[in-house]
Amino acid sequence: MSEDRQTVFSGLQPTGNVHIGNYLGALVNWVKLQDNYDTIYCVVDLHAITVNYDPAEYQKERLEAAKVLIATGIDPNRSLFYFQSQVPQHAELSWILGTMTPTGVLNRMTQFKEKAESAGSNLGLYSYPVLMAADILLYRANLVPVGDDQRQHLEMTRDLAERFNNRFGEVFPIPEALIPEKTARVMSLTDPTAKMSKSAPNEKSRVLILDSPDVIRKKIKSAVTDSEPTVRYDWDEKPGISNLLEIMSGCTDRSVDDLVSEYADSGYGVFKEAVAEAVVTKLAPIRSAYQQLDDREVARLMQKGALDARTRAEGFAQEIRKVTGLSAP
Repeated sequence: MSEDRQTVFSGLQPTGNVHIGNYLGALVNWVKLQDNYDTIYCVVDLHAITVNYDPAEYQKERLEAAKVLIATGIDPNRSLFYFQSQVPQHAELSWILGTMTPTGVLNRMTQFKEKAESAGSNLGLYSYPVLMAADILLYRANLVPVGDDQRQHLEMTRDLAERFNNRFGEVFPIPEALIPEKTARVMSLTDPTAKMSKSAPNEKSRVLILDSPDVIRKKIKSAVTDSEPTVRYDWDEKPGISNLLEIMSGCTDRSVDDLVSEYADSGYGVFKEAVAEAVVTKLAPIRSAYQQLDDREVARLMQKGALDARTRAEGFAQEIRKVTGLSAP
């Protein structure tokens, strides 16, 4: 790690498959951040077990998520990259921070309310934001790439860092949100008023990174739009078309205005075909890179990453134990 570079932390859940919303909304920027920051990325597998799951299938999903991230450009030789569960200091710090987290704060977390309604409530789901705070603070991260749905959690992380520092001394930097200059706003293909999600029951709602070209074309072709044939950017009146414009812009690096100028009067059929081909072209190198990855080699890289992460985390954890009175006598 270069001492003059700020530390960036972020994680991705392994449940389901990585979709184009994850890629355009986060992973594209994760890859770019490796050039100028000390980057720490992990597959947050502890976060993902707050719902019922099959252990054998979960093992496969974890490895698949790691492979997809590597295929998109996350380089284990440039970033600290590992499975969260392999670094016990995450859970240790989460417990310490949990003793300082008012239940009233957790009760206000909107994601907990939404997920509890659909998946049922449990302590892990309730304390999810505390573990997320531990993930970030453990490595003294300065910057956290976040979307709108995680801003509330980051604010809680900042509050917990300040609580801890006020009580035990200046241990944690107060992390800031890292908002990329350009990021796509990717919504569900079947309900463009909702964010594209791994867990949505309708598989047509999302384009997966590993979908075949034919599947991608079918999903884009069936994307919900509206009855007016004009292609224009208007989230209030035309959320479906606006969503496809965002996706195409993210896949082609062309501005939305430029795309509107070209396809305004082309008709939805022609426009959807163009969007589909842009997505197919963008994802083709990732699918190719994924297919060339060897499972055993990726597993080895993740084990090495976990060892490096544990070593680094333990140095920070010792300081935390010392100031909190938990260090060995």
